Order: sequence, then structure tokens, then C-alpha cells
Amino acid sequence: MSTARTRRPRTGGTRRRASSRPVRAGARASADQRPGRRRTRGATRATAPSRRAPRFTGRAVLLGVLVLLLALTLAGPIRQYSAGRQQLAELAAEHDALTERATALQAQLARQSDPAYIAQQARTRLTYVLPGDRLVVVGNAGGARDTAATPSGATPSTAKAPWYQALLGSVAGADG
Repeated sequence: MSTARTRRPRTGGTRRRASSRPVRAGARASADQRPGRRRTRGATRATAPSRRAPRFTGRAVLLGVLVLLLALTLAGPIRQYSAGRQQLAELAAEHDALTERATALQAQLARQSDPAYIAQQARTRLTYVLPGDRLVVVGNAGGARDTAATPSGATPSTAKAPWYQALLGSVAGADG
């Protein structure tokens, strides 16, 4: 036989080969996982920079797009619904105003069909007088200087003449 040694495979598992590439500090699992050693959260985070999870996952983006699409789809009908409700409220207010106006007109019609109201309006508006009544018309009541001898429409003699008469009088006086 030969004197060369033959390699026997190990029974403990596969043998790892040493790599020529550098290894990151947190990549070695055997150094940090010794039996009996406690693991703290702060130490693992400080020594091994972990890869941050993305802010938005695919599901979150899809959910956001669906909510936005739903909001845009419902915006038109909701706007039409609110406009219809506003128009309905305006029409109800107009109906109430018209009902009140109709009630007032019915009351006025009932009042005008009363013969006593008609006679009273004829006396005040048209100055009608029933036979046997005496009509007294009072003109514009003037001040304390008004007397019965001088009507209130007449101008007293001491009143100043209009400006054009004063101008013609001064021209006539200058001509001689």
C-alpha cells in the first residue's frame, strides 16, 4: 500500500472553505452566538446595521390608490346629492314664503269684501261723503302768522322777488 494519507470525511457535517473575500463585522454568526451569552437589543443594532424596511409596501400603495380611486369616484355623486339637498331646502323655504303670502292675500280679500271696510276706504282715499255728512277740508296748515284772511298759497308783499325780476328791474333802472 501506499504511504499517502487519505482524507476521511468528517461526520460532523460539511466543511466550510475559507474565503478570500472580506466579511462584514455583523455577518459572522458564530462570534455573537456563544452558548450562555445574553443578547441585548442595543448591542445587536449597534454592531449590525440592519436593512430598513421600506416606508410603503406594495399593499399599502395599492390600498392608497384604491382609496383615492374610490374618493374620486364618489366625489361627483356626493356633490350632486348635496346640491340637490340645498335646492330642496331653498324650494321648501320658497314654499313657506308663498304659503304665508297666500294667507295674507286671503285675509286681504276677506277684509275687502266687508262693506264697512269699503266705506271706510272710500272716505279716506277718495274723500267720499255720505249724504247728510259735512265735509271739511283743511289745507296745508301754516305757521302762527297764517290767518283766515290770507290763504296759505298767497305770497305776502314783503316777499323777495325772483332773481330774474330783480335783474330786469336793475337793467330798467339803469336805462332811465
